[in-house]
Amino acid sequence: MDPMSDVLAGMQVRSFGYSRLEAGAPWGLSFTKHSASLGMVLEGQCWLAMQRLPRPVELNAGDCFLIVHGDAHTLRDHPDTPTRAFGEIVDLDRRITRVGRDGPISIVVGGWFRFEPLSSRPLTKILPPLIHISASSVHALGLDTTLQSLANETRESAPGSEIVVNRLAEILFIQMIRTFVSSELNSKPGWLGALADTHTGTALHLMHEKVDRHWSVGELAHAVGLSRSAFAHRFRQLVGESPMEYLTNWRMFKASQLLRRSSLKLGQVAQSVGYDSEAAFCHAFKRVLGVTAGEYRTAGGAAERGSLHLSFGIRSEGVRRRCGR
Repeated sequence: MDPMSDVLAGMQVRSFGYSRLEAGAPWGLSFTKHSASLGMVLEGQCWLAMQRLPRPVELNAGDCFLIVHGDAHTLRDHPDTPTRAFGEIVDLDRRITRVGRDGPISIVVGGWFRFEPLSSRPLTKILPPLIHISASSVHALGLDTTLQSLANETRESAPGSEIVVNRLAEILFIQMIRTFVSSELNSKPGWLGALADTHTGTALHLMHEKVDRHWSVGELAHAVGLSRSAFAHRFRQLVGESPMEYLTNWRMFKASQLLRRSSLKLGQVAQSVGYDSEAAFCHAFKRVLGVTAGEYRTAGGAAERGSLHLSFGIRSEGVRRRCGR
């Protein structure tokens, strides 16, 4: 599996909600934080604002947007229009929300995801707060079919429409991320830029495809056609950490998924991510995630309480001497 597919496959949707907004100017709504939010403007125009953006972004009919980190944000007909909290007026049972007065109409379909917190961290660390795809790009990028299907399903409540909308929203989420990644690979620093580099990108593919292999820096360097020192320097320069640091962090992320989603024994989880020694795995898990593997499984992801840092992997402070089963 290629690295980006590996990251996307690791994301686990806990819940999804959506609403079709039909608004007559003047109107303004504020939305609370979620794991991620997406939307598309079917008719009219509006302005999107959130704290991480230096200025409001104008959205026109046919545009779609993805708020990768799920930041709290506002949508309104004009940047100066006062807002009301969406949660105070929405009727999710009806799925269609009508607000505003008799001015020009805007129709926006919006959805919000809640992911298992740790599962979305690798992706949100490498993507910008907002992905905005203009109407002029939608057709060229092949998003129009998904968008039209989503618009049709939200127009009226047909049997099974909620399930269809959920699936379409997940597809649109992935399509928008893939669109951004394909356009940014050669220009964005860090992990995305590293994917486009011949040598480092190949190494990343190898580590993701065979995460259980006992890789060494020398073996990876040989596989990509560089000397050990040249490869190590290039990898750190592009990714921001050493090859073995990256591999360990990714292994612990994969292990955390197995601990949450499977009934594998601890030793089996360790072997599946490249550890013959259960003790060595437990030591690495605690060092990276800040809690023991046993505590993480028992508490259903207790590591999410801690301070996690991902340059693309996961990192935290503190080590205990036991595995904590």
